[in-house]
Amino acid sequence: MTTQIGLADVLSISPLIALFLASLIPITMKVLRGNVEQPPLATLIQGLGGIVAAFILLLTVYVLIGNKSNPTAFANALVLDGVTLCVGSLSLLIGAGALLLMYDNPATRGEQFSELVFLSLSAMSGMLILLAAVDLLVVFIGLETLSLALYMMIAISHEQKLSKEAALKYFILGGFASAIFLYGVAFIFGTVGSTYIPQLLASTGELISNSRLFLFGISMVIIGFCFKVSIAPFHAWTPDVYQGAPTPHSAFMATAVKAVSFAALLRIIASKALVGSENLFDFLQWLAVITMIVGNVAALLQKNFKRMLAYSSIAHSGYLMVGIITTGVSEKMGFGASGVIFYLLAYSLMTLGAFAIVCVMERDENHSINVADLAGYARKRPWMAFCLTTLMLSLAGIPPTIGFFGKFYLFTAAIGEGLIWLAVWGVLNSVMSVAYYLRPIVVMYMHDGDAEDAGLPLIATRSAILISSALVLFLGLFSGPIFAFIEKAVS
Repeated sequence: MTTQIGLADVLSISPLIALFLASLIPITMKVLRGNVEQPPLATLIQGLGGIVAAFILLLTVYVLIGNKSNPTAFANALVLDGVTLCVGSLSLLIGAGALLLMYDNPATRGEQFSELVFLSLSAMSGMLILLAAVDLLVVFIGLETLSLALYMMIAISHEQKLSKEAALKYFILGGFASAIFLYGVAFIFGTVGSTYIPQLLASTGELISNSRLFLFGISMVIIGFCFKVSIAPFHAWTPDVYQGAPTPHSAFMATAVKAVSFAALLRIIASKALVGSENLFDFLQWLAVITMIVGNVAALLQKNFKRMLAYSSIAHSGYLMVGIITTGVSEKMGFGASGVIFYLLAYSLMTLGAFAIVCVMERDENHSINVADLAGYARKRPWMAFCLTTLMLSLAGIPPTIGFFGKFYLFTAAIGEGLIWLAVWGVLNSVMSVAYYLRPIVVMYMHDGDAEDAGLPLIATRSAILISSALVLFLGLFSGPIFAFIEKAVS
């Protein structure tokens, strides 16, 4: 049986086409110039132009197709719903911010900047595929498109030791996670005869109770995602890769990549797998609790600022897992799913800004920033210190920042579904996290020192810091209407 591809199908992937065509421009220009880099600003503009075009097309596609009763494309393999719109827009926004950091950073701006922009846009194409996919095989294609681009991005850094080690670790463990995911998909297909997620939605509750092969398959798929989103004990690669990769890449992986991976996991968990298996439900709850504890306790022990942010990212994966579990057991998934997406927005803005601060302080690709190096920073760079303070308070969940409201919506949804103990663990871990989030603030304002940043203009990076800090405050004050919009789009 052949499937006819219509104009609507082509229109639905127009954001992907825009990103792909834009990614070719920098490397084509480099070839035409005899393998000589064009000015980095021109390459940056070409990359940002592709992202803007993809964003406009994504909104257009949602308006034209997403409001229909069956907003799918390519024989129902892709869906153009509110999750695709919200998280897709977020990933493109964060991707643009990451490009600004790459433009300024000494570890990424150089003779291979054109290749880096090509790989970044290719990774964003994989993100959009992963977000829109409602077939497990298409999910796998999106994951691999995203992952392969990331492996190469990390490996081509100018730093010669840590980045190569990080790329190798990420490649080996990422390949291991992909194999586990695909193994699970094979079991699901062998049991059901389909990899179409909405079809699984109709029969998961019965299958997971009666078929151990299906239970094993769905468990493997979920574990594969646990590797990707740094859920303990599958998190071991995260601190080493985040520390070893160039800081803009760490920011990109910790924000946009994690956001789309959680959104894809959200679609799979929404198949009610947790309702049919109490053991799987309990297993994921303990994973969420262990992830929060491991991330926060390890972050407390870190002296390296970048590594502290890596463990912070693991802890936030635990908080997000609370929202994922809540969505999986809820009869009305809208509130839980909206809480997850709102938290992804909050977390991405906060983390991108924090990594951007690290970029500002790095003098070269081999420079490592410790928390103690921030001593006296408030005196020399008061605005940057204020921005970092805002971001740290938001990550800790202090009102009225967006981080507080993100946790409020997540834990409120959990309590509403009777998951009180998960919400209590979340609150306790949030209190624990305040200790290491306040440490940089105390060092900046209360310790004497000669803190220095890179001493360069870094206009793009400083702009990203100011914008993310302003949004953390502004969106926190207007979190109600934003959450209502997300809830309406998701519902």
